[in-house]
Amino acid sequence: MAEYRKLSRTSDQRLALLRGQVTSLLYNGKIVTTEAKAKEVRKIAEKLITLAVKEKDNFTEVTVKAKVAQKDKDGNRVKKEVDGKKVTVYDEVEKTVKKDNPSRLNARRQMYKTLYSVTEVPTQAAGKKKNTKKVDLTDKLFDEIAPKYTSRNGGYTRIVKIGQRKGDAAMEVLLELV
Repeated sequence: MAEYRKLSRTSDQRLALLRGQVTSLLYNGKIVTTEAKAKEVRKIAEKLITLAVKEKDNFTEVTVKAKVAQKDKDGNRVKKEVDGKKVTVYDEVEKTVKKDNPSRLNARRQMYKTLYSVTEVPTQAAGKKKNTKKVDLTDKLFDEIAPKYTSRNGGYTRIVKIGQRKGDAAMEVLLELV
């Protein structure tokens, strides 16, 4: 018996498809796909969530001093003239940063191998680069998704059958986080 479904694709295409669907599932909370794809995506997503649940509290908080550029009301850096040159003005700020312990860092790297980066675009700026922001799905896994599932021993996803697709009569399902 095979370990995985081939999904009628070459290995690189199959991995890209599964990575994309796992990323969408974790970002949106649910996806609609075929039954065979959903069962494969479920395997990968459950492993990532289990990894996040195990390592969610495995960090130390460190206070760090950082130099941050002063900004004016338009968001541009404030510059001051010193010896005929324009120099940016900096403020010193203390920040608390989460420092991963080695096992959590390894878990984060395993997640980066599987997940794609997500860029969030607001509806007002559709098609423009302005106001877009990158969403770190590993942080979302550790901070939002993992705390919900600490009391569960697996079974983080649910497959609900929708019906057959009109074009090719493939069974469509809704794969969602429980």
